[in-house]
Amino acid sequence: MNAYLQHQVDPVVRKNLDFKLDQIPRFWFGGDPFRTRMFDALSLTFPVGERYFIQSVRALRDRITDNELQQKVTDFIQQEAQHGLTHDRMNNEMKKQGMPVDDFVKFMDDRFSYLIKNRSKQYNIAMTAAAEHLTALMAETFYSKKETLIDVHPYVRALFAWHAIEEMEHRDVAFDVMQEVGEVSERLRKFALTFITIQMFGFTFYRANVMLKHDGFNRLERAKFAIQGLPWFFGQKGTLSAMSSSYKDWFKADFHPSQHPVIRQYQTWIDALAETDDPIAAGEAFWQAAL
Repeated sequence: MNAYLQHQVDPVVRKNLDFKLDQIPRFWFGGDPFRTRMFDALSLTFPVGERYFIQSVRALRDRITDNELQQKVTDFIQQEAQHGLTHDRMNNEMKKQGMPVDDFVKFMDDRFSYLIKNRSKQYNIAMTAAAEHLTALMAETFYSKKETLIDVHPYVRALFAWHAIEEMEHRDVAFDVMQEVGEVSERLRKFALTFITIQMFGFTFYRANVMLKHDGFNRLERAKFAIQGLPWFFGQKGTLSAMSSSYKDWFKADFHPSQHPVIRQYQTWIDALAETDDPIAAGEAFWQAAL
């Protein structure tokens, strides 16, 4: 781990952050239903997904002998728990809008419970480490350029900024647990990222489509949304396409998450939160400081 300390930041547990999610409009991404529901669909995953990550790491905790890693695991668990609680609040707002949140959550909960009970600890920690790599890259990608989220409501932008900051702080924890005590083969490690990527984006698109149906859009309207909206995410110049090089680094034999620098304006968010004690103000400063 010491070889990568220049790009590591310590996880910090932050509680009771208020993002005023009950005040955001229905289509908070500049009035765009498709982009809004794609991000909403991603948010739906977090509470159940974070619990799965916690369980996967906790299952190997008794093998860890390094005190520093033990502390990082403690902080990781607490950060992920806070993410779950906060995204639960966002998901409750979707539920008020008539979205089938309970059905989505039950499906995901059943799926993750099955994995914990029926898959090996090696499989689950590999999936967790891969998912953490993917979400950290997404955090970097969405906030590295100011124009990317320019149309997003400031409260939601602040929520995802906070989540992005903490993903970067603990991006290496599950990976280090996997490498130190997980006994995960290179084949499984590499497979995990490919599989989790297909799963994450496939289910995100599916849930977004279902939510748009509940918004009252017919099949043709939803098809037009997808044709027009997906290139923003995955097109040749798409937002997520921009992270392809960093994404592929995972498949190198000597890869470690902390080989990637932390986002340039990380300290801006830290300082703004310390000065204002307001996560919305910190999120705005963080976004404003992007290129």
